[in-house]
Amino acid sequence: MNETRYTENHRHDLADVVSEIRDELKEFIQTRVQMMKSELHETISASKVWLPLAAAAVTFLGTAYLLFTIAIVALVSVAFITNPYRWFLSFLIVAVVWAITGAVFGYLAWIQLRAQGVFPKRTVEVLKADGIWLQNEVRHNI
Repeated sequence: MNETRYTENHRHDLADVVSEIRDELKEFIQTRVQMMKSELHETISASKVWLPLAAAAVTFLGTAYLLFTIAIVALVSVAFITNPYRWFLSFLIVAVVWAITGAVFGYLAWIQLRAQGVFPKRTVEVLKADGIWLQNEVRHNI
């Protein structure tokens, strides 16, 4: 009779522990999701300020780029003044120079993107630390 009572209490305690672990895990996940939402919300709020300014900058810089390119093409065409294909050759030369320059900048941007990453850094760092903590807890409790 005494053994039965011990077994029932043990099962009840185990169910309580499992329930408590489940509740803590739920709270843990909710906290991490809330932290990530908060960090993304901060980023979106900040983008409301700089996004219109960036759009205006891109418009003006794009216009300046086109005018600058036309000026360079006209300058290169002077070198082929006697050639009937001078405009074609001028546009081709400038296009190749711009393509090479764009490829170099694109490669540098790709390197920076891979080094920096896309995910929110603070959230990822906290999740990594939580993973290490959880592994340590499991090791010590087993």
